[in-house]
Amino acid sequence: MLIANLLAGGLLLAFGRRLFWLFVAACGFAVALTLTNRFLETWPDWLAILAGLGIGVLGALLALFFQWLAIGVAGFLAGALIATRLLDALGLEGVVLFWIALLIGGLCGAALMEIVFDWGLVGLSCLVGSSLIVKALQVRELPGVLLWLSLFVLGVAIQLAQRRPGANRASSR
Repeated sequence: MLIANLLAGGLLLAFGRRLFWLFVAACGFAVALTLTNRFLETWPDWLAILAGLGIGVLGALLALFFQWLAIGVAGFLAGALIATRLLDALGLEGVVLFWIALLIGGLCGAALMEIVFDWGLVGLSCLVGSSLIVKALQVRELPGVLLWLSLFVLGVAIQLAQRRPGANRASSR
């Protein structure tokens, strides 16, 4: 699991904008794993991973065949994941607070992806990628937040460096 999270997180940081299907799959996997670990604690680990993989594959297929729908779904999943990970980082607990954060984060993520797709995809893929890495390394509290922010900035820089020269000038005309 450690290697899968590190690999997926690294790929999202470096190529989240280019590999939209991977972004959707990773968000689906991470949210499914978060929900099964939080609410279905009696499930064996292999079953939680299998559920996560199933949701991830469905997300990837959705991204490949119904991109217009996958944009909103991916934004919702990414926003929900980021909001729930933020609660964990802040040490806040409670079922009601979890569901409120999940809903508000999900709606904000979906709105961001719908309004500014390209920038939303870069930002959310870097946030999710850095979240996967920090979670895999089990870095908590202030060091975890600092690592999360550092990886986010690194991922944004990498993805922006991959943009074609002159792309901004052509789109502003």
